[in-house]
Amino acid sequence: MINDMNPRDIVGEFRETVLNLYGGMQRKVFYTGIETPYPDGKLIVSTTDPTGIITHVNQAFIDMSGYTEAELIGAPHSILRHPDMPSAAFKDLWDTVERGEKWQGFVKNLRKDGGYYWVKATVVPNIRKGVVVGYTSVRRKPSRTKVEECIALYPTLF
Repeated sequence: MINDMNPRDIVGEFRETVLNLYGGMQRKVFYTGIETPYPDGKLIVSTTDPTGIITHVNQAFIDMSGYTEAELIGAPHSILRHPDMPSAAFKDLWDTVERGEKWQGFVKNLRKDGGYYWVKATVVPNIRKGVVVGYTSVRRKPSRTKVEECIALYPTLF
């Protein structure tokens, strides 16, 4: 289960939309044009179960997302889904990791306050005795050139 965003949490003027998420879920989100720059030298790390439910986050994840650890643990990773991200990117991610392969890509994430931040994400399946038991995602600071390429490309993928 994923809750709708709360407009009281949003900083600044915002727009509203309803996202259709993986697994048939929907979520009302509020988003602004405010970017939080990715900090130098930080890695955002999280793990999920096989269905994408968050089981672990590091402090950098908490800091960048604006959510508390308690809000993140047990939530679907799609809590960070920004409406500018094409569903094709997440289909590719799931198709790749469900085959047991590593996925890499550039992702615009939605913060709790309605702002956003860009990451270069690497997602790897955690395999035990031949079975996928979850996924680990490590996010790094993306190059601004790659971010600009994604800003141009992603609207064409909807």
